[in-house]
Amino acid sequence: MFSPICHNLPMCGRYRISRRKQLVEEYFDTASDAEEWSPRYNIAPTQSIPVIRQNPKEPVRELSLMCWGLIPSWAKDSCGAAKMINARSESASTKPAFRDAMKSRRCLIPADGFYEWKRDGKTKQPYCFEVNEGELFAFAGLWEGWKDPSGNWVKSCSILTTTPNAVTAAVHDRMPVILDPDSYGLWLDPGMTNVGAASELLKPYDARLMRCYPVNTRVNHVANDDEECSAPVALTQIQDRLFG
Repeated sequence: MFSPICHNLPMCGRYRISRRKQLVEEYFDTASDAEEWSPRYNIAPTQSIPVIRQNPKEPVRELSLMCWGLIPSWAKDSCGAAKMINARSESASTKPAFRDAMKSRRCLIPADGFYEWKRDGKTKQPYCFEVNEGELFAFAGLWEGWKDPSGNWVKSCSILTTTPNAVTAAVHDRMPVILDPDSYGLWLDPGMTNVGAASELLKPYDARLMRCYPVNTRVNHVANDDEECSAPVALTQIQDRLFG
């Protein structure tokens, strides 16, 4: 199981989707068979998350819930899911776990913030990253179907990462791929199997459209999932050292 201690966190190991389901559906123009969810402020690996795919038979976007942590179709069990929450965009097309998904099982993972940790001495300070002032955006994701020993299908996903932009570089040497809205259609199109063209979309997001601020260490623990997890805290000295 995923550890709630922050020093074990992988790249992009926590994020936020604080909008209600109806607002997400309207923003991304999706149909949905997913159950209702409450606003989430501290989503962790292996949890169920909203994912957007395109129907393979018609140009309709569909929203459903999947496990965060990709389980390859050929996996013997699901124990490695927590280690598969991210895929490096530079190598996903050649890795056995991700290469088929890069061709035809791409998805959007809605969010309105994500967290990274910066070491400061013996402690790690969490920071929240947002697009503009907290608007909705989408991570580039890959999804897969896996049949468990009982014969039930489990759908799971992974968030692609890339090199950091000027905002994220001060805290981490990687960042999740945030797709430009104009790229949603091409990224989701299951008929677009040109991996090279798909990979061209996996670039660092424009730093001018992002902001970052320190947040309460409540976010370090999975059990905490409320607005306080992403509330700004005053850490003037730390910010001066990191971003001055």
